[in-house]
Amino acid sequence: MSGQDGRGHRILQPEGWAAPKGYVNGVAARGTTVFVAGQIGWDPGGALVGPSLVEQTTQALRNITAVLAEAGAGPEHLVRLTWYVTDMDAYRGSLRELGRVYRDVMGRHYPTMALVQVVSLVEPGAVVEIEATAVVPEP
Repeated sequence: MSGQDGRGHRILQPEGWAAPKGYVNGVAARGTTVFVAGQIGWDPGGALVGPSLVEQTTQALRNITAVLAEAGAGPEHLVRLTWYVTDMDAYRGSLRELGRVYRDVMGRHYPTMALVQVVSLVEPGAVVEIEATAVVPEP
């Protein structure tokens, strides 16, 4: 069942489908589109914050919110996140911590998401990269 989410985005949930957990199946939105390049766990100075998936995810999400802020947007405007991880077992084993980190940084806004395991990322030591798309409603 589709419906509005309070930010001008229309959530697309086909009737009869089970509700997804931690994301939505689709979003229709109108406004200014903000594309955020893949963010890794770099601090503002360009150093990885630590070796763990949870540490790097926390920083990658903070980096996304910083880029969104430059466009006058916030996590509530996200319509899509694509996660690239180098170790799916580490991801699955950290779901509880990752959920807590996600809520701490992004709140309880869950856009469409995809998660892909990759062999490696460009930056040595990076274990997660997250790209984002947001739509800021027109005033």
